[in-house]
Amino acid sequence: MGRKTGLSSALLLAALVVFTGSSVRLPAQTGGDGPVTDYRVGPQDVLTITSYDQADLSGKFTVEADGTFTYPLIGRVKAGGLTLRALEDSLKARLKDEGFFRNPQVTVAVETYKSQKIYVIGEVRSPGSIPLSGDMSLVEAIARAGSTLPSASGEAIIIHAAPGAIGPATPSQAQDANTERVDLRAMQNGAGTLNIVLRDGDTISIPRADSVYVLGQVKNPNAYSLQQKNTTVLQALSLAGGVTDRGSMNRIKIMRVVNGNKKELKVKITDLVQPGDTILVNDRLF
Repeated sequence: MGRKTGLSSALLLAALVVFTGSSVRLPAQTGGDGPVTDYRVGPQDVLTITSYDQADLSGKFTVEADGTFTYPLIGRVKAGGLTLRALEDSLKARLKDEGFFRNPQVTVAVETYKSQKIYVIGEVRSPGSIPLSGDMSLVEAIARAGSTLPSASGEAIIIHAAPGAIGPATPSQAQDANTERVDLRAMQNGAGTLNIVLRDGDTISIPRADSVYVLGQVKNPNAYSLQQKNTTVLQALSLAGGVTDRGSMNRIKIMRVVNGNKKELKVKITDLVQPGDTILVNDRLF
């Protein structure tokens, strides 16, 4: 399959709720401007075949478990594993070679995708399987899973299915050679080449973001997800609504566990936080 590039930041912003709550308008499953011709047909797919030579040869045909279906005049047709373009060529060749038409005009499209699927798991609104249609990209798959949750990290892990695998895989089950990691924020900033085209059986895992705790003299003390790398103390404070009038920007401490031991660190607002840190904003000295 080809690689989709050049997706606009607006589409990425719409699809990934990590960045915005807007909705996304997805391409039609036939590919928008016409049939997806590089999709490989499989069992249970429903095909729409249109004949411009004889109207009653047009219709919907379900591919059976053995990858074949029955077509008028020529009988059993092998479809499993063929692209739509290859299947069109096969139908035309048989209709011509068996003497029915001199130059048959036939098109094939997918009415219902059932044979190929991918899985989206983790921090998305509707985890589960999604029918794979044509050159489905990562951003489309995440959007079809309802987009990411506020608790999602800024990363997607794509696990390519091992031979014979059934069902979704988790990152712990996959070998490094079968996984790809994508920085969703880099995609949001226009790195379209990271928008990987997916394959049958792939699992997209959206991990939960690491958290920090922001306590003391802040407006909304609580635990907050770190949705981007290299988060500073100031950025973490902003997640909690900022420091109150009673709080001191010069009296901020971090409680951090280092090698199993809890340490208290005096920090500046430009210092980076680490997952699991507790940021404590103390009162002003009057």
